[in-house]
Amino acid sequence: MRKGIYILPNLFTTGSLFAGFYSMVATTNGDFRTAAIWILVSSIFDGLDGKVARLTGTASKFGVEYDSLADLVAFGVTPGLLMYSWALKPFGRLGWVAAFLFVACAALRLARFNVQVATVESKRFVGLPTPAAASMVSSTVLLFYHFGWPSSFKKLAILILIYFVAFLMVSNFRYYSFKDPELIKRQPFVFLVLAVLLLTIIAAQPVIMLFVVFLCYVFSGPVAYVMTWPRRRRLEKAVHKGHEAVSQGERHE
Repeated sequence: MRKGIYILPNLFTTGSLFAGFYSMVATTNGDFRTAAIWILVSSIFDGLDGKVARLTGTASKFGVEYDSLADLVAFGVTPGLLMYSWALKPFGRLGWVAAFLFVACAALRLARFNVQVATVESKRFVGLPTPAAASMVSSTVLLFYHFGWPSSFKKLAILILIYFVAFLMVSNFRYYSFKDPELIKRQPFVFLVLAVLLLTIIAAQPVIMLFVVFLCYVFSGPVAYVMTWPRRRRLEKAVHKGHEAVSQGERHE
């Protein structure tokens, strides 16, 4: 701290924190659509601060801790308050307990990430990242406003969503982190075409497509776990047989 701190990445983190706080202000004013949009803005700032720190070589322990505190506010407390005010208040105590579960799981997810950051593969996150969980919530709110679905359906859907997303945040499912250095290197031309096509579709129907994109990412962890289950079982059996062979060899000696 005596040597100072890096300004640029921490300004992006502050931007994320500001967007999360403004979302809470919008929620208390009953403007839930604006609140949902500012959570998405916060996730953009959160994605930029880490990339700026890595590209400029300004990553620091202070930045990591500051980012986690900002994430807890922007992607834990803010969406929890939004969900309670928008859909869960009629449930009374059950409503605010469900919202608190989301906040608690976000805090546990961030604490586990800080502990495992030096030991876990950088290309994968363990558990659903909190920005993705909060973005899933905000895109759901925007989808309901887009289609004008009834409030009874809203209450049931958001209650199921809370428990599902909270579980995924503290699960051991692996999620792609988009931190792979290969992404910024030369790629086949077809990748550019697909990227342009995706951006065009999102621009045409932003609310629907954002919901679909976040939903696909949320389910990517469980789907990848199921698809890799046979390979993991074979690996576990091979390791177990190896241990048995070593044990038998030691007994013969």
